[in-house]
Amino acid sequence: MDYPNDLDPGAPVRGGVPEHGRIPKYYAVKAQLTALLNDLAEGETLPTERDLAVRYAVSRDTVRQALRELLLEGRLRRQGRGTVAAGPKLAQPLSLASYTEGVRRQGRRPGRTLIGLDRFPCPPALAAETGLERGEPVWHMERVLLADDERVGLESTYVAVARMPHLDTEFDPDSSFYSYVHERLGIDFGSADERIETVLATPREALLIGTPPALPMLLIHRVSYDPAGRATERVRTLYRGDRFSFTTRLGADSQ
Repeated sequence: MDYPNDLDPGAPVRGGVPEHGRIPKYYAVKAQLTALLNDLAEGETLPTERDLAVRYAVSRDTVRQALRELLLEGRLRRQGRGTVAAGPKLAQPLSLASYTEGVRRQGRRPGRTLIGLDRFPCPPALAAETGLERGEPVWHMERVLLADDERVGLESTYVAVARMPHLDTEFDPDSSFYSYVHERLGIDFGSADERIETVLATPREALLIGTPPALPMLLIHRVSYDPAGRATERVRTLYRGDRFSFTTRLGADSQ
């Protein structure tokens, strides 16, 4: 089967055109807008919906649907009352590397905003997942993730107070948690169990991240372990689907 006209192996086959050759009007407009975006630099403003409707001889509703898909795909972003070309998605590695390292490797500036740091007894579900004792004190830290001051995710971290008793006074919440654990506490990360799913943000999460509730999110659940197999952290991270993709390298199955 042939690749699309642009020879991009990652693009839909035949540019997404069905075998019968008939495509919806919005998709034709989307293809034209994609070609337009290829000539725009990041941050450049698109023409208005009215102007685009006139240019492509379609209704504003058709233009709006095409723009909505490009927004969800991360090719566009809202800025003030206009729509501008977005930069490439952040490609975060699926590894034990921290969020900080992944963002910096792409020339972006990582940051975080602390929402809350609370201490409470370990609930049964968390105990079952991590091997902690029911009722033992645990920290819950919630932070908004930033890339060049743009809100791109929401992270919730759960750790045992016994392993990190001074988290509330020693740790700078705008810094890398992995660096704190490794460099300050001398704890190494040996392995992790990770699960990824697609979800919609709750109204509260959408408000904290600054996105519409209908925007698809990538949700990562992770339990990290030290080399001895003891759980070090349990993390729930919500990433904007329009700003993130994830990469990994697979090897041959040894079994």
